[in-house]
Amino acid sequence: MNVAITTALMTTEELLALPEDGIDRELIRGVLREKEMTRRNRQHARTEARLTYLLESWLDTQPEPRGQVFSGEAGCILQRDPDTTVGIDVVYITAEMASRQSDSTTMIEGAPLLAVEILSPSDRQQDINAKVDEYLTTGVAVVWIVDPHFRTVTVYRADAEPVLFNVDHHLSSEPHLPGLSISVRDIFR
Repeated sequence: MNVAITTALMTTEELLALPEDGIDRELIRGVLREKEMTRRNRQHARTEARLTYLLESWLDTQPEPRGQVFSGEAGCILQRDPDTTVGIDVVYITAEMASRQSDSTTMIEGAPLLAVEILSPSDRQQDINAKVDEYLTTGVAVVWIVDPHFRTVTVYRADAEPVLFNVDHHLSSEPHLPGLSISVRDIFR
């Protein structure tokens, strides 16, 4: 996979003004990163749908006001000046953060509480590590890296060592997602 990197700092507004031309673009601390857009495979799409459903089901059990779940490469502006703007497979934002979002914006402004990335065969470990580091550095509280091939979920938090969950475990993210308990097996069925 070829990745083109420019050195001039760019803003989110400049990024959004670029044409939609089959190039996947993100900003990392103002630096534009481009790579060829790839179509997600069936396994990736199914895993994303299951995770979204399971998170929404948990959310339905929570008291009002509730947060919100987004999926499908949800655009997130994780930080400003310099801007970090990325697409995340599945995100959860708190009710308080949801109330600060403008109806006119196309992207989630701020770091979500939870960021979920689903691995694809083309993902490289060094890119995943950099993504986790960037998410945690910009304020994401919990990052899940979901591996459909090995049927595992690795949970990262800034204040703890990573924890690997397999299909025999229940996934939780206390205290950030109170009451959440997802069977890892259910993610991959």
